Formats: sequence, structure tokens, C-alpha cells
Amino acid sequence: MLLAVILLVLHFREPQNPAAQLALKAKRVELVDRIRLAVALASEAEKSSVMAITDEDSRTFANQARTATAAVEQELRELETLLPLAGTRNEADLLTQFSRAFVEFQRVDKDLLDLAVKNTNLKAYSLTFGPAATTLAEMDAALSRLAAAPANAPSATGFEVLQLADGARIAALRLLTLLPPHIAEESDQKMDEMEAAMAKEDQAVRQNLAGLAAIPTLRTNSDLPTATAGYTRFSELKAQIVKLSRENTNVRSLTISLNQKRKVMLVCQDALANLERAIQEEPVEGLSIRAPVSPR
Repeated sequence: MLLAVILLVLHFREPQNPAAQLALKAKRVELVDRIRLAVALASEAEKSSVMAITDEDSRTFANQARTATAAVEQELRELETLLPLAGTRNEADLLTQFSRAFVEFQRVDKDLLDLAVKNTNLKAYSLTFGPAATTLAEMDAALSRLAAAPANAPSATGFEVLQLADGARIAALRLLTLLPPHIAEESDQKMDEMEAAMAKEDQAVRQNLAGLAAIPTLRTNSDLPTATAGYTRFSELKAQIVKLSRENTNVRSLTISLNQKRKVMLVCQDALANLERAIQEEPVEGLSIRAPVSPR
């Protein structure tokens, strides 16, 4: 029985033949290559999701990124089962280094992709240059007609109408010009400053419209209620725009992509490159592999 046990131990301690070692080595290198490719594909799809201009495209690229990340997890599990069969301690450490970095990679990706698909900044821009600008143009046209009527018959009241109408128009246009930089801004403090400036212009518009409404000769004028209703609608749109801008999902996702994601991506790729190099440099018993000599 003792002899049988000794023979059994010797049998399993017998080194693999060179062909088997080479096959195992090639399989591990292939897995590392596939992981590197899947990580790169996940990162590329993530960037496309961040830069996409529609919700549908953002979601499509985000799903591609998640699919590539799932592929990394699958290949990593297979590599973890093969590496102990022939790998070195250094290779195990490099794989652990990658696994830890990949956990951070996944965490950053989740936060980033959840933000990217919301596209709040793009939606805010769309409202600003679309419905909000159109509504304000209609208000401006109504006030322009209102101011033009008394210009043909100058009087103290006519001058007051002209002054109030122009004051409302200028303040409203200034307010509109503050929206795009607010949408592009990353700093909450600067957003606060812009919103304070918006509140000042908003107050000026409302005071001028109230002044026009107090003039008896304008009570039957249809342009004044048109202008007032237009500004009410614009104010509602402005509130939506500011809320979307405050979420800042496009700006935040781009910042994460260019900073946190880029750093963790480099750590992952460096660990994988070092792991592949270590596997390729493993000696194979019975074979002498020399580096190719460069021709003179």
C-alpha cells in the first residue's frame, strides 16, 4: 500500500510534457488578450454613450459597454481556474491587481453610464434653443408691435410705453442669453451666480410688464396679454431648463470619463499587459526558446 501511494504521488508530480505546457500557456495568453479587448470595447462604448446626442443612442452604447464588461467577467473566471495549474506567484499577484482594478472599473462605469443615458444637459439645450427661444421671440414681437403704435403719435404716454416695452424686451433677451452658459457650467457656485443674475432680469421683465398693464390706453390692446402669456410660458420653460441643467448629467459623465475612468482603465490595461508578458516568458521544460535576433 505504501508503494502504491508513493507511485501515485510521483505520477501526479510528474511534469507535463512540453506540448501540454505550450497549449496551456497559449490558452492563458489568449484569455488575457480577450480580456484586454473586452475592456477596450467596454471603454469605447462608454465614451460613445457619453458623447451620443440622443437618449436612444446613449442607451444603445451603454448596453454595449455592459455586454463587454460581462464578457470580461466570464473570461476572468476562466483565467482564474487555469492560472493556478501552471502560473507563477507573480502572475497570481498581477491577476489580483487587475481584478481589484476591474472592480473599480465596474463601479465607475455604473455611475457614469447611469448619468450618460439621462442627457439632461442636451435636453436643457434643446429646450433653450427650441421652445424657450420661440416663445420669447413671440413675446418680443408682441412688445415690438406695442411700442411701434405710439411712435407714430409721440406723447408722454407713448414714450412711457416705448420705454417699458423695450425694458421688458431687453431684460428677457438677457435672461435667455444666461441659460446656455448655465447649462455648460460645472460649478454649483457659478450656477448660483448666474441664477441670481437671471432673477434680477426676471424682476425687470415683470416690473415693465406690470407698468404696461397699468396704462389705461393699453387695456384693450391684444398685444399686451400676448406678451404677458408668452413670458409666463417662457418662465415655466426656464424653470425646467434650470432644473435639467442642475442635474448636469452630461457634464458630470464626461468629467468622470476623462478623469476617474481613464485612470482605472490604464491600471487595468497595465496589469493585463504585465500578466501577458509574464505568461509568455514562462520557461517550458525541454524547450529552449530564445528571443529573435534582429537582422543587421
